[in-house]
Amino acid sequence: MASRRWFVLVAWLLAATALLGGSVAPPARAVRLLQLNLCASGQAGCYTGRSIDVAARVIRATRPDVVTLNEICEGDIDTLGSVLAGVHGGPVASGFRAAPDRPSGGPTRCGRNGQAYGIGLIARAPTTPHEVVGGEYPVQDPVDPEERVWLCLLAAVDVCTTHLAGFDSEAALHQCQHLFGVTLPALHRRAGYRPTIVAGDLNLRYGAPPDLRPCIPAGYRWLGDGALQHVLATRDLAEPTTRPVDLDRSTDHPGLLVTVGLTNGGSGTGAT
Repeated sequence: MASRRWFVLVAWLLAATALLGGSVAPPARAVRLLQLNLCASGQAGCYTGRSIDVAARVIRATRPDVVTLNEICEGDIDTLGSVLAGVHGGPVASGFRAAPDRPSGGPTRCGRNGQAYGIGLIARAPTTPHEVVGGEYPVQDPVDPEERVWLCLLAAVDVCTTHLAGFDSEAALHQCQHLFGVTLPALHRRAGYRPTIVAGDLNLRYGAPPDLRPCIPAGYRWLGDGALQHVLATRDLAEPTTRPVDLDRSTDHPGLLVTVGLTNGGSGTGAT
């Protein structure tokens, strides 16, 4: 499967470049995204100290084109970005968004190293113009000091990640609705519409309380891990497929590996 950055690979499809190692090959018809919640802050009960190393092994094994990351420290972006660059033999694009800490007014900090804590993404660098944007949600859990954020890499396909409120389902649902109902439409108006994929730990379930379904726009397809991690992709991309990825109990979530065709019709879905 072609993997790791739906928007990057669309750009590379148009440029007729290969997925692997930069060599010339037939255009990719599908790309792969890896969603990871790594519980890497050093403070939560799910922290094992092993998830970054396990994530590196999984990236080498699955060869994704884009990796969306939740519950990481800022330095983990460089660590895992270097792994992805080594896998594909070329540069990566990346972004990080710290989760604000309400009491201090600064970023939430990782207990294991004092770095900023938040969400991120890494991807094979697009050959077309691109930018990284992010922001905070206007509604937050009033009790949790960690405020929740979103992050997008905008290119030929927009890829976003987020980690929604974990202790207040009403806040999580409001954040989800704001992302799909306000933030993404605003980005599409500003930069022009592109196919869009959102992956992350939404702290909402599909079909059971707290239910994700009221948040899903009509123009998106849904995939999930059976629990709290979800991927939503606009229907102008081919129908995606997914499988869980074992992270060897290094975190409290499995990885979620998603493959999507670059054009609707499904011809690229599941391609290798």
